[in-house]
Amino acid sequence: MNTTPRAGLVLVALTACCSFAHAESLRCNGTSASEGDSRIAVLYKCGQPVLADVYCAPVFYSGSPYPVPAPIAGAYVPCQAVEEWIYDRGEGNLVATVRFHNGRVQSIRYGYYPH
Repeated sequence: MNTTPRAGLVLVALTACCSFAHAESLRCNGTSASEGDSRIAVLYKCGQPVLADVYCAPVFYSGSPYPVPAPIAGAYVPCQAVEEWIYDRGEGNLVATVRFHNGRVQSIRYGYYPH
């Protein structure tokens, strides 16, 4: 029984399926902010956010899904500062959350309200 053609077809289908992922962007004032933009660029394009927050994200061991325990991370590992800005895009539109890491847009999500 030869499964090579079937395995190749499955691989091609999975590759095609997963290759449609794209980065989000935030449409503001006739222009758009997107991943990789600086904080100043987002401010220029979209204005002041409704809310902004800066917090220290957990630091993970290299190559591991486990975070470094807080006492050790605080004493020996620098903080990973993450900044989130929330934009209210008006009635009928989802709230946009722009996450910055190292001063650049890391992600843009829609519909997430602060807890």
